[in-house]
Amino acid sequence: MKKLLILLGFLSLYITDPISAQTPDNEAIKELVAKYQSDIRGPFKDIRWFCKDGSVIPPKEKCPEPGGVQRARYKDEVAALAKNQHIFIGQILSNTPKEDFWDAANQHARLKQYQVEKYLRAVDDGWIWRKAQFYRGAVQVEDEENWGVEFFQWLLNDQQVWEEDFFLVRQAAKDIPHQGDNNRSQTVRALSKEISDTYLPFQDLRVKIHGQPEAADIQRVRGFRKTHQQKLGAANLKKMDQLLEEMELLFAAVDLNALGKYVNKLPKQDTLTRRIRSFIDQHQTTAFSPDRVSAAADLLWDIRTLGDQVKGGKARLALLDISNNLEEIIFKESGSWQAEHPQALLEKICYLGKAATGAGFLEIWEYETQAVAAPVADEIALVALNEFFENNRRRVEWGAGMTRAVYAGTVNLFTAFEPKAYGFLDDRVRASILLPLGQSVGQLGDFLAEQAGLSNQLMDLRGQSDARGLNPGYAMGELVIVEGFPEELEVDKNKIYVFERPPADLKPVAGIATVSEGNMVSHVQLLARNLGIPNAVVSNQNLDDLRAYAGQTVFYAVSNKGTIIMKPAASMTQEEQQLFTVKQRSEQRISVPVDKIRLEETRVLNLRELKASDSGKLCGPKAANLGQLKQLFPDKVVEGLVIPFGIFRQHLDQTMPGTDQSYWEHLNGIFRQAAARKQAGAGENEIEAFMLEELDSFRKLIKEIALLPEFEKALREDFQQVLGGQIGSVPVFLRSDTNMEDLKEFTGAGLNLTLFNVVDAERIWQGIKDVWASPYTERSYKWRQRYLLNPENVFPSILIIPSVDVAYSGVMITKGVTTGRDADITIAFSRGAGGAVDGQIAESYLMHDGWGNQLLSPAREPYYNRLPETGGTKRMAASFEDPILSQQNLDDLRELAAEVKKILPEAPGVETDGPFDIELGFRDDKIWLFQVRPFVENKGATASTYLESITPVIPDDKMVNLKQPL
Repeated sequence: MKKLLILLGFLSLYITDPISAQTPDNEAIKELVAKYQSDIRGPFKDIRWFCKDGSVIPPKEKCPEPGGVQRARYKDEVAALAKNQHIFIGQILSNTPKEDFWDAANQHARLKQYQVEKYLRAVDDGWIWRKAQFYRGAVQVEDEENWGVEFFQWLLNDQQVWEEDFFLVRQAAKDIPHQGDNNRSQTVRALSKEISDTYLPFQDLRVKIHGQPEAADIQRVRGFRKTHQQKLGAANLKKMDQLLEEMELLFAAVDLNALGKYVNKLPKQDTLTRRIRSFIDQHQTTAFSPDRVSAAADLLWDIRTLGDQVKGGKARLALLDISNNLEEIIFKESGSWQAEHPQALLEKICYLGKAATGAGFLEIWEYETQAVAAPVADEIALVALNEFFENNRRRVEWGAGMTRAVYAGTVNLFTAFEPKAYGFLDDRVRASILLPLGQSVGQLGDFLAEQAGLSNQLMDLRGQSDARGLNPGYAMGELVIVEGFPEELEVDKNKIYVFERPPADLKPVAGIATVSEGNMVSHVQLLARNLGIPNAVVSNQNLDDLRAYAGQTVFYAVSNKGTIIMKPAASMTQEEQQLFTVKQRSEQRISVPVDKIRLEETRVLNLRELKASDSGKLCGPKAANLGQLKQLFPDKVVEGLVIPFGIFRQHLDQTMPGTDQSYWEHLNGIFRQAAARKQAGAGENEIEAFMLEELDSFRKLIKEIALLPEFEKALREDFQQVLGGQIGSVPVFLRSDTNMEDLKEFTGAGLNLTLFNVVDAERIWQGIKDVWASPYTERSYKWRQRYLLNPENVFPSILIIPSVDVAYSGVMITKGVTTGRDADITIAFSRGAGGAVDGQIAESYLMHDGWGNQLLSPAREPYYNRLPETGGTKRMAASFEDPILSQQNLDDLRELAAEVKKILPEAPGVETDGPFDIELGFRDDKIWLFQVRPFVENKGATASTYLESITPVIPDDKMVNLKQPL
């Protein structure tokens, strides 16, 4: 109660001072939720008339003119929470301004919160409405439905909404009352969950209903009710009766005449209207037919692609309702479409993929980029069948990614104070066309594995073929399942983590699996690849099933071709057990070369002076290689300044305040003490804890170090001369660039600080000290410690370059990361600045040598950053209806890769023929290069005899009979 009173006072302050709003106190909001669940009025304080003239009067009075709405008023703390924290609970739609509810300025947060709360009400006995649902007069159903009709008709008059927000608006039409309809499949899942939560024997049936619903489940539930009648209790018996009633309605015979009420609202002579009427006339039969499913898929596609030509909000709302009804028909009947042979299964997958696009889970361009018809021949090459499977497996991932992209922010917000909200994303996917599509693709994967003699061994999970490996390697450790989207998670280097999505600043771990891949060239992925950390992407279903093994010690391996083994450590073979004794004896660690470092160079350097051979001598590889690029591609690289190693060491030679020793002596003393502790027999964890504490203190000292006057004077002069303005007038990036990055065996990608788009002079001066301090963070030290023998010999230089406000940016690897072919190219781009490197779900392509570009993943990031001239970043909302990269962009990237492969290996100081890892961006369709480094892979992982033994080989010449029985 104390927290509740604090929150109320906290919120009341914001009523007069909204600018001071801070992060919500989630514990206090939890107390509010608990309070409302037991309050007869829930989140409401009283009933009032809301009149058209804006007046609010008691319920027994009358509005001065007709058209008023009677409904509940929110409690003061609920209104304050909405006003000051933009968190809306207990929303009543009637009398809500349409623009406020659409909430375009906040990426439609208010609408999404309404949907998440509606889910919570379904799965948690009304949630905060638990008692308030019986508060007479609080909500008028007719008013809510009338408001819903007016809202959609107002919203859908906007052509841009149909084009950019189709998925969201179509999903909203399932939740916002407007036609007397309801989301019946959600109700079925919610009731089955409520029963299983209180009566465990129902769990198996609940899993069946959630994962593979079909009409036969009705008899299963009836049989269960009869068998367990004496034990269920009155409450569960009542819910069981409700469940059976809803299931009978859900799986009732299809009646296409019910679509007539929507068709009557469409233009009579419109092409789309005629197609809808034709569908109703041709497929009006109670008997199931695969033709009806395929025709419904075609019609879903037509509504998506031709609906923008139908004008008017009333007609477009009718199209959305028809679209949702068609998806329900496909969802209901796809379970009855039992493919007898592989060819029929391929046809079914094609139609379901088309339907998923029509339902908005894929964008039209994404589907068309990868559209492949089902083969009509009786035979197909096994490699071609594998390609068909991979393409459609990706579509399932993209569809689930669309749901996460649109709703994850709102789900995270609610999950912080109501953990049950986390189930919203999974529920949304399971209620959609993605469920039968995923099941069908999984069935194909099982058939393919059987034909190719390959398969995952992922515990005893369902949907084995849904998982695929990203980085080869093997590990043994405790399995940890991480819920939600954590950004400040403490990880253990000896454990294996399964994430919804890994944090961008992930510290070393033994192994990784993720539901959302991010992209294969992000900093986390590159570090994992570099260190041989096994990494895989799994489905939501896989993640759910793996929860049963959380806390167990498991063996986890990913082959060079992406097959996965995960099993209890007790089941390891003798060969697998020996891997870890061998690994401990032969763990490869390397030394940072310091014999050639030139600390006597204490000038601020012009980027034009540098070449690749200066890496590790004057500065780190970022600056040296960018200087080389400036010479080779002068029109594609900005001007720049470099603060070399020598200036950093010059500052560390200063005496620390209040002591008689220098910063440098103090730093080396820390490492000497650690070595002495090790020699005295201290354990690894004890030494690490000591080092982290000492380095944290040292980092704080560096952040406060005094800058030498001669250095400040030189930097001011060079900044003006090279960058064309005084410090404080030109926005710049400050990039840490150490001598422990981009070594032959260690990439160090993304471990240290980069400051984006800094303008303010004081921030630049402080930023220099912050960048110098960043190698001593816990994350940077732990990654170095895992691979380097002398992590104490890290020297940071700093690259200062003017900001380029790119429209989109990313990474190009001059190699096929997934194919292993040196002639291929891998690219990943996101909108705005800093794209792809921080693990965004980026637009990724495999550019095949000699024959086109294969889309591996579309972008699924709802926000991106632009770089205003005033400094900092400006957060922008993204939509996905168009690709990021144009065909010309792709052609330019292919041409650039060819130039880099040809020119860079010949440059002085470049000690590799490639492949290269290049960070770059586009502004006004012009390429700007920001960094190049060697692409480093873990040779031990890729060459491991054991990993080679579990790597499947798909024969090029093997043919598969598509007419054989499944």
